Amino acid sequence: MSKRIKRKSLPTALVRTRAILPALAIAIMGIVALLTGLPQSGSATAQASYSYTGVASCAGSTCHGRTEGNGAVVRQDEIATWQSPTAVSGAHSRAYTVLAGRRGQQIAESLGWENATSRSECLGCHATNVPVSDQGPRFHISDGVGCESCHGAAAGWISTHYKVGGTHEANLSNGLVPLEQPQTRAKVCLDCHYGSAEEGQFVTHAMMAAGHPRISFELDLFSAFQQHHDVDDDYLDRKGMTDSVQLWAVGQAEAVARATDLFSRGDLATEGVFPEFYFYDCHSCHRSITDGPDRRLTFETNPQRPIPFGQPPFNDENIIMLDAVSQALAPARADAFRSASRSFHDAMDQGRAQAEAAAIALRSEATQLSDALAARSYGGNDAFEVIAIVGGRTTNPRFTDYTGSAQAVMAVDTLLNALVRQGRITVGAAAGIRADINRAYQAVRSPESYNPGEFRSALGNAVNAIGRLR
Repeated sequence: MSKRIKRKSLPTALVRTRAILPALAIAIMGIVALLTGLPQSGSATAQASYSYTGVASCAGSTCHGRTEGNGAVVRQDEIATWQSPTAVSGAHSRAYTVLAGRRGQQIAESLGWENATSRSECLGCHATNVPVSDQGPRFHISDGVGCESCHGAAAGWISTHYKVGGTHEANLSNGLVPLEQPQTRAKVCLDCHYGSAEEGQFVTHAMMAAGHPRISFELDLFSAFQQHHDVDDDYLDRKGMTDSVQLWAVGQAEAVARATDLFSRGDLATEGVFPEFYFYDCHSCHRSITDGPDRRLTFETNPQRPIPFGQPPFNDENIIMLDAVSQALAPARADAFRSASRSFHDAMDQGRAQAEAAAIALRSEATQLSDALAARSYGGNDAFEVIAIVGGRTTNPRFTDYTGSAQAVMAVDTLLNALVRQGRITVGAAAGIRADINRAYQAVRSPESYNPGEFRSALGNAVNAIGRLR
């Protein structure tokens, strides 16, 4: 909990003083609006002329631009967190800049583009890419992934969200995106961290061949990286508690739903006579190749993939995790999901039409799981249950490939941290498990050095140690 002073703990004299603050605050914010170019409350003309106000509209020292997080209601140093030049929290602000860097230039050159900073294929995720007519006077595409990429176009709600006595519900009605809702947050993140059907939000195999990094997604971990707020009393009053286990679980469900939705779209899932290999497990094909009298197999049979030897598998890292989630947290839907996922893999050997139909069926199961996971309450032994299944005898043999293994160790790490925050496991006990988790991370440090046997051993040791603390 935040240790900031709350209204109920203020001295009596100061409480009386607060009675005159609303009028003063409205006057101050009117001046701030004039200085920063924000639309003033009630200024329909200003709000109607554009939708996106730009990062600078949030950066005043009375808003989110302080150098230190000591605001009375919110931290007010959110811009500094977002702008960090080295920390992972600043990745969104650096997203546009990397397009002009060495890697971005190499990708553009390989694809025959003049530069990446002018391509809609890149700007859809590396910036808040909106039409010029929607951009306010303080909006800059070079800001990268700005506040409004996630929180929504601000012209409608920017004045109501600092209004004295304003409510979260009023902000939402004016267009603020309810990121406290796990399904909404997952969908917003997945638009770039997996892809969408919108222009500029789909990484093709050609882009990856040119040098674009592999896409991976885990909602709770990504949320922790980008968190710029404190879950204090004020936050809980307005938005309620967000549970890490729920974020992780819903994120897995929404990732499967998004992947199968995009795969079922013929315009995205094929590239000429070839399938769009973006959807497949890169490292099932990109392994070392030798030509000699003694073969060296790098392929391992996966018990839940009924596919012929040598066929590239669909990247099922989130499918494996969601299977574990369903068994632990939504057992009534577990068998149906597992059956649909097996049928999806099986359809890959039958033809495009069959694979598309199976993808639609699997997406339906994933969506129903997402709804069930978003609606249930969390607590008790939920994290312990999921961890036990992720590392158990049924799931552990499925970690035959790099991507699924990387997703699994992130999951166990995420859920262990949740147990520490819940007070179910002490910091000291978690530190004792860290060596095996680090060994599992080391096994997936790079695709070239991936060792499935070493990974399964390390993960199994960590999971067993966590189980003994239950």
